[in-house]
Amino acid sequence: MRKFIVTGGAGFIGSNIIAALNERGDDNILVVDDLGCDEKWKNLVGLKYDDYMDKDTFRAAIRDGKLSNVSAIFHMGACSATTETNAAYLADNNYQVTRELCQFCLKNDARFIYASSGATYGEGEQGYSDADSATPRLRPLNMYGYSKHMFDLWALRHHLLGKIVGLKFFNVYGPREDHKGDMRSVVHKAYGQIRQTGAVKLFKSYKPEYKDGEQVRDFVYVKDAVNVCLFFEGRRDVSGLFNVGTGRCRTWLDLARAVFAAMNRPPNIEFIDMPETLRPKYQYHTEADVGKLRAAGYRTPFTSLEDGVRDYVQTYLDPRAD
Repeated sequence: MRKFIVTGGAGFIGSNIIAALNERGDDNILVVDDLGCDEKWKNLVGLKYDDYMDKDTFRAAIRDGKLSNVSAIFHMGACSATTETNAAYLADNNYQVTRELCQFCLKNDARFIYASSGATYGEGEQGYSDADSATPRLRPLNMYGYSKHMFDLWALRHHLLGKIVGLKFFNVYGPREDHKGDMRSVVHKAYGQIRQTGAVKLFKSYKPEYKDGEQVRDFVYVKDAVNVCLFFEGRRDVSGLFNVGTGRCRTWLDLARAVFAAMNRPPNIEFIDMPETLRPKYQYHTEADVGKLRAAGYRTPFTSLEDGVRDYVQTYLDPRAD
């Protein structure tokens, strides 16, 4: 039987990967995570898997060679807080652990699929190309983005991108993100704000070329992110570093209006000051270049922002909204 390992398996993308594996009939899965004191354990309720292992126990097991018969590792486990300032922690948790798992997979002929991030692109001044030649030029704006970039550079430097798959997720939203606190998507936050106050608060713009609310992102429904993960698990002949986004940027105003529409309410949007500590690190524009992903054979259309938000709100957040 195939054994899949999903790190960050109780987290957002990880738990959705497990759900998708279950849907296709796979449950021989080792879930790895740090359940801590929050409620992300709820993401595992109803999912089928063989075993659970704490992340530190798992790391020791990898180092000691105690795991075998692994078909693939979906490495989604990481500290994803863009506001985390402990650089040493991020370098170990997001970079060093990824190196260890990569080396394990290469040694044991297991497929390695890891989460990089759209945050590696920084302000986007170098564009959003996922070509190997473009990677060294990137300048992330925060340590989270740089910790992801560190591994991308290491894999490139050691000529490993032809053997593994790195996925640069852009702004992913969708079910099973409730536990993420401030790192939840703005879709989730906006839904809560509308329920409580009837309004959505968005950051003002501090660049004259962008009006308030017209800063843009590439918003990706989590179901699409998972589909890309499973595509590469089944295509061992295709490897490399790939953007995972729709290829079409949308404004925060578009997103807010989509949430109001999904809740059958008229838009009511307020603009608030951005914290001063965030302003130098804020991305005003992200848009995935998905040409490389399409050339790799991934043909499935990405869900539009309006359709994704509607499904998320009406199916998961509030089934009564329709």
